[in-house]
Amino acid sequence: FVAKSLVVFHVHGFSSTVSSDAVILVAELLKVFVEEATRRAVKQADSEDCDTIDIEHFEKILPQLLLDF
Repeated sequence: FVAKSLVVFHVHGFSSTVSSDAVILVAELLKVFVEEATRRAVKQADSEDCDTIDIEHFEKILPQLLLDF
């Protein structure tokens, strides 16, 4: 549902449709994005000798992650 909601858009009364293949592709992209964000946040937390991952770790890795995607 989230993937389809991200792909479908409405502009001035124009409604687009999205194929099921496109929804599957966007869902896979989101999955890879979240997995990579998690890996990088874990690595950031490890580099700071932290046992838990906080939002600050995600904030630190986010700029480069967005550039990479």
